[in-house]
Amino acid sequence: MPQDLPPAGGYGAVQYKRNLPARGFRPAVLLAGMLGICSYGFYKVGKGIREKNELAREKMWSRIHLIPLLTAEEDRDLVRRHLADQEREQKLLGSQTSPYNSDRFVRPTYATVPVSVTK
Repeated sequence: MPQDLPPAGGYGAVQYKRNLPARGFRPAVLLAGMLGICSYGFYKVGKGIREKNELAREKMWSRIHLIPLLTAEEDRDLVRRHLADQEREQKLLGSQTSPYNSDRFVRPTYATVPVSVTK
């Protein structure tokens, strides 16, 4: 019995691959899109940081400009208290005695020291 041989031109190609279309974008396009999105995000973060610094600078300058007004208000309050103390002393003692060398108002300075220092 003769042996079976392949046909004269050979067998036809066997299709073992699936011919599916590529889904989605190519990797280079995805990388470019990701780079664009990240760049935009960093741009917005940078603008936000710059805005935050500008607001902090404005806040600091507004506080600096308020210091004279707050100092004047505190001085008026201290003078009012001082005059009220003098009036109270006048009512209690009947005369105005001063342990100080001058009648000029001087801002009181208090130094509070803790009883025990802990480290």
